[in-house]
Amino acid sequence: MFSDVTSTALRVALSGLSARQRAGADNVANIDTPGFLAGRVEFEDSLRDAVRSGDTRRIGATGPTTARSLEPTREDGNNVNLDTESISATDTVLRYQLVTQAVTDRMSLLRTAMRTS
Repeated sequence: MFSDVTSTALRVALSGLSARQRAGADNVANIDTPGFLAGRVEFEDSLRDAVRSGDTRRIGATGPTTARSLEPTREDGNNVNLDTESISATDTVLRYQLVTQAVTDRMSLLRTAMRTS
């Protein structure tokens, strides 16, 4: 819809947080799967660098990357930790709410600007 730096960055952030939530759900679903390594989603550093560049194409091309955790494993080769996943899920939900509130506020400002024009 909008292709300015802020709108693009917010869209990418929502996409990254959504991917992190899916990875966490996958981790919890496989907590008892022998040999399963937890997935970790990263996007914040690359998004920050892209935003600093000010190039909306570069920001839009920024996507989340998923890597397998290198944390120590249990005897069955699985390294999913329910405490870690619970904390990550809570953090991700709070960040998602923050970004969606930013999108809502931005749209509200745009509506106000259009009405006063």
